[in-house]
Amino acid sequence: MVLDDLSDSLKGTLKKIVNAVYVDSKLIKEIVRDIQRALLQADVNVKLVLEFSKKIEKRALQEKPPAGMSNREHVIRIVYEELANILGAARELPIKKQVIMMVGLYGMGKTTTCGKLATYFKKKGLRPVLIAGDVHRPAAYEQLKQIAEQVKVPFYGDKKEKDAVEVVKNGINKFKRTVDVIIVDTAGRHKLEDELIDEMKEIFKATKPDEKLLVIDAAIGQQAGPQAKAFHDAVGITGIVLTKLDGTAKGGGALSAAAEVGAPIVFIGTGEHPGDFEKFDPTGFISRLLGMGDIKALLEKAEESLKGKDAEKTARRIMSGKFTLHDMYDQMDMISGMGSLRKIADMLPGSLPGKNKIKDEDMEDTEEKLRKFKVIMDSMTDEEMNNPNIIRASRIKRIARGAGVENKNVKELLKYYNVMRRTMKGLSGNRKMRKSLMRQLQFGK
Repeated sequence: MVLDDLSDSLKGTLKKIVNAVYVDSKLIKEIVRDIQRALLQADVNVKLVLEFSKKIEKRALQEKPPAGMSNREHVIRIVYEELANILGAARELPIKKQVIMMVGLYGMGKTTTCGKLATYFKKKGLRPVLIAGDVHRPAAYEQLKQIAEQVKVPFYGDKKEKDAVEVVKNGINKFKRTVDVIIVDTAGRHKLEDELIDEMKEIFKATKPDEKLLVIDAAIGQQAGPQAKAFHDAVGITGIVLTKLDGTAKGGGALSAAAEVGAPIVFIGTGEHPGDFEKFDPTGFISRLLGMGDIKALLEKAEESLKGKDAEKTARRIMSGKFTLHDMYDQMDMISGMGSLRKIADMLPGSLPGKNKIKDEDMEDTEEKLRKFKVIMDSMTDEEMNNPNIIRASRIKRIARGAGVENKNVKELLKYYNVMRRTMKGLSGNRKMRKSLMRQLQFGK
């Protein structure tokens, strides 16, 4: 989870509210101080923290709860709403034909983000291309080319041309009729310099991009504010991408400072892989910080993972009581396609303090076990996948040898399958629950 320390502190504050006998002015002032401390430790701007604190205290002391809502629920809602307000309004990039110009300093993760953005648009059914507009950094061309190959999208660059504007114009002219989204990687610097700003302005004038995205490393904290303002003044930023938000305790500074300049955060990077990239939704983000989960993001991840698969057909077969190793394999495929188990767990509600936390090592052990199970199933025949009951000692030995595992690992898989099968059979036997599940999955009328 991003910003673990801040999340734990805020969840501890909510626990105080939930467990309080009375919600009075003394409690309100106490939780306001707790939230102040948590936000300052996360490097959120001091002025912003003080303004935020005053709003919470004033609303909590003066506003009356709506009908049907308790004082505790009302205060929690106020905390939630004011935290979301710090981050500004949500904005999604349109899913359409467009040119996107990426800007930022060296070391912010700009080139890697180009690949993640291309992956995002590919999942949406569009055709992206990456253009190498950084002609100054020696490794920039090769890095973007490798990323393009990794995410399987077209690439354009010219090692011999030292005029960035010409490279970008040539790339756009070559691909504008055959692709939907043109993503232009531009040069950075170690610090803001006139030369960098001038080149960005020239590329901007020559290409007239639909979107200008600033990439900022979340670890720089409050320095994000001045950076965002300088780039915004130069090209008119339409969105901000925060990278490496999974590995810093200071991300609150970048989150709040970026919002201050009026350019919305559109994506956050949460890891090194192309899929570790999320649309930024302030309310969903705050929900996760407070332990309330983010079901919307979870459903979007599941939808992406299921794309191209007949989910309804599989669900109906499982609900009818037929559950094969093929079905279990598809389930594991979907889970792995949604990202790490830790990220999935963070999107689920109900993680307030007091509940047992699943250790990261346990998560990693489970993920490794699921990967091993898939390798084992890859070594099975279609007949064995459809009818696991036929798998006896000789088959177990052959499957284990083919998967490069021990016999006990194959037996463990079969035991896990039988538990899953009995669970599915129980669901299929409960007519009321079966109808409810199918309705929730929106299959049938």
